[in-house]
Amino acid sequence: MILDANSAPLPSRIDADLCIVGAGPAGIALARSWLNTPVNVCLVEGGGHRPESLSQSLYEGAAVGDGRFDPVRSRLRALGGSTHVWGGGCIPLSNGDLSRRTWVPNSGWPLAYEALQPFYERARETFGIGHHALADGSFLQQDGQETRAVVSELLEHRTFVRSPVFFGEAFRDELAQARNVTLLLHANVTSLDAGPEATHVESLTIRSLSGQTTRLVARQYVLACGGIENARLLLLSNDVAPEGLGNRHGLVGRYFMDHPTCRLGTLQGGVPERVTRPYDRTGGRGPTPSYPELCLSDAARAHYGLLNARVRPFAVEGAVPAGVRALRELRRAFRKPTHDEAMTLDGQLESAQPAVDASRTDRSITALGKAVATAGLHSGQVARAWYRKRHGKLPVAAERVDVVGYFEQAPNPDSRIRLGDERDALGQRKVVVDWRLTDLDWHTYRMSATIFGSELAKASAGRFTPDAWLADDARSDAPIHGTAHHMGTTRMASSAREGVVDLDARVHGVANLHVAGSSVFPTGGWAFPTFTIVAMSLRLAEHLHVIL
Repeated sequence: MILDANSAPLPSRIDADLCIVGAGPAGIALARSWLNTPVNVCLVEGGGHRPESLSQSLYEGAAVGDGRFDPVRSRLRALGGSTHVWGGGCIPLSNGDLSRRTWVPNSGWPLAYEALQPFYERARETFGIGHHALADGSFLQQDGQETRAVVSELLEHRTFVRSPVFFGEAFRDELAQARNVTLLLHANVTSLDAGPEATHVESLTIRSLSGQTTRLVARQYVLACGGIENARLLLLSNDVAPEGLGNRHGLVGRYFMDHPTCRLGTLQGGVPERVTRPYDRTGGRGPTPSYPELCLSDAARAHYGLLNARVRPFAVEGAVPAGVRALRELRRAFRKPTHDEAMTLDGQLESAQPAVDASRTDRSITALGKAVATAGLHSGQVARAWYRKRHGKLPVAAERVDVVGYFEQAPNPDSRIRLGDERDALGQRKVVVDWRLTDLDWHTYRMSATIFGSELAKASAGRFTPDAWLADDARSDAPIHGTAHHMGTTRMASSAREGVVDLDARVHGVANLHVAGSSVFPTGGWAFPTFTIVAMSLRLAEHLHVIL
């Protein structure tokens, strides 16, 4: 059953066995574990079926610190969460990612890879990639797939798989039809109402932008609101515990991590196709293709004292002939857009809700007609581009190759989510994202540029030029930004003095409150987090099945 607070009245009180706050991948994976069972589940989502500007405004906040960060444009408030625009990348963390590393302060999970592997195996079915076999920190390459790439003891390849599953679309109907699941939309949780001494949650308060207020009472509660909002909601729940729920040791919101990304430099000359074609993602076999990623090896990271890192070489074309440009316009008009982690969420809200404009449609038809005519007029240019591609070259010669790095972030207690003084439309304090990088992060960027640049130049017979910001000790103009992979703000640890949740993802000191999602990650590796988020949710579901 679906109840939408924007279109129908909600009951003044709702009772459930299990309340899950947040209907992104973590919350949906959890709820699906109880479909058509005797357990009464209430899944609470602050947005609607699709992204909307008004709901999205509740994510507004401020950002300070080192990187370029926008709290409202790095996440989506809607059923399915940010999977509305995700790239589908699935890859597990490795045992090395989960282990403590002596050169990385505060590193290491209290779980080994073996503890997560069974849930990674099950998560494959959720993502529709069950036929892909797992390896430690990778998927196995498909038969016949050949990585024609850089070979070096300093670098290694890991394989990720692209999932075709968009959670809000794929699972909406089964959630709506399940006899024991109630899905609330446009229902914003404003506080967790704790009992005496804040040792358990008695209820939570739900408010809608349409003015409704509801009290929800459950036996067990799970926060699955994302790496920023999980921490925010705990900090806002301060009626009984002034410092915030689960924050007795001041750790809620700390150790905020993303996957920083930036261009490291450029390759010029040589044969660029040798290092761009192996990592191109425009092709792929079947509906769930797999692709290699070029990463630092475990040996290189240990020897140089580095965090996890990977790069993608992007060919930057020279002047594109008119015929080739027209042909590409035609292809874009009839092909569904492909997302990957190189994209941002900027502009996605508007594109998710296109307005009907007859004049624009007429102009589009006219533009397509011109593109057909141009492609035909310059058929020789199209033929030459096809010939180049057929013979292993880029259709249009590259002016240069941009080497873009994606990095693990060092867990740092000074990198944190806190509450600001400004209020949102519901009267709740907005977040301040204080994103801070450490000397280890900067050391990793500089050394990675040297290693990747040297090896890629060798493989392509070109020359690598690092970007000038890498030599700037002031770090003032570094073009570093996040990839909307928010982690670490309710980190998992055996002790309440070291983390917010225990090994079962239960908030230390709060008997019936658990946390799902990447906010529990003590470290993040470089891997896209959604696959691990779902695996961890399935692990939490198994624990909750015992106590419910």
